[in-house]
Amino acid sequence: MVSMKDISVACGVSVATVSKALNDHGDIGAETKKRVRQAAKEMGYFPNSAAKALKTNRTHNLGVLFEEEDHSGLTHDYFAYVLDSLKNAAEEKGYDITFINGCRTRPNRMSYLEHCRYRGFDGVIIVCVNFYDPEVMELARSDIPMVTIDHLFNNVCAVMSDNVKGMHELLRFIYDKGHRKIAYIHGTNSYETVSSVTQSRLSSFYKTATELGLDIPDEYIRQAAYRDSKGAYAETEKLLDLKNRPTCILYPDDFACYGGINAIRERGLSVPEDISVAGFDGIRIARHIEPKLTTLKQDTARLGRQAAEKVISLIEHPKTTLIEQIVVEGEVYVGGSVAELQ
Repeated sequence: MVSMKDISVACGVSVATVSKALNDHGDIGAETKKRVRQAAKEMGYFPNSAAKALKTNRTHNLGVLFEEEDHSGLTHDYFAYVLDSLKNAAEEKGYDITFINGCRTRPNRMSYLEHCRYRGFDGVIIVCVNFYDPEVMELARSDIPMVTIDHLFNNVCAVMSDNVKGMHELLRFIYDKGHRKIAYIHGTNSYETVSSVTQSRLSSFYKTATELGLDIPDEYIRQAAYRDSKGAYAETEKLLDLKNRPTCILYPDDFACYGGINAIRERGLSVPEDISVAGFDGIRIARHIEPKLTTLKQDTARLGRQAAEKVISLIEHPKTTLIEQIVVEGEVYVGGSVAELQ
């Protein structure tokens, strides 16, 4: 491995001069700086990241905690795009990202916080996890600069989708299409009875329905796990069995919505001619299957970018960066799955 001493010998200058040239100090001549940098490039010199971290007290590495329960990993329709945006934004600022190891079956496994300390992460972004896990709460209470996505902790920055406004706009759109009998299969997960995301959407659904003068029977409100097409299928069947069945069904997410569409079609019914449906998230595949899915398209690109930029600001400007909640709005994507009723 080429060292700065090797470069100093090749250029006939001191090691200190080589260091100043490579770090763009202003107290050496431009010609010397150019000559040293050219020699370093030709000799294949790369600075030692561990040594640099000791000197600057930074690794330029961000830890990402992503551990969703259905184990779809980086193929997850929604979070894959959030993570891609996060990665691109971090790299633009000179940072790498490393996933925090969550494998609980590994022998001598470290806790989340221990892993972050061991890796020397400058900051952490919690994208998806059981936020009520004691290890996650321990990590959130630490002094590591941190941002969460779609969850609020005390004294931790959060980037949130505007689930309240999103649900309001989606339900309003369906109402304007003439629907008055609207059911909602909301999401659940095994971590908790109702997540903060679900609670925001459900509360907004009821509030908007009240504002619009809609009567929502209790049997119109069902629940199924997020991204669970089988669960959505089963709950849709129950709604279709009602004597006074809905004309439109909202689903917890786009993926689950297709389970509902299958249930509707297996009854010999059509979407949207007989039953209308709407999703939530805006995954890309939903725009390429007929009928194109009407959904609330979340801004995954902005969610990921805002999270990366915020945690880097906390790292580089800790005294002036506010601990705040950043809300990212989505928009209704008008597909062909909601019919217009006379």
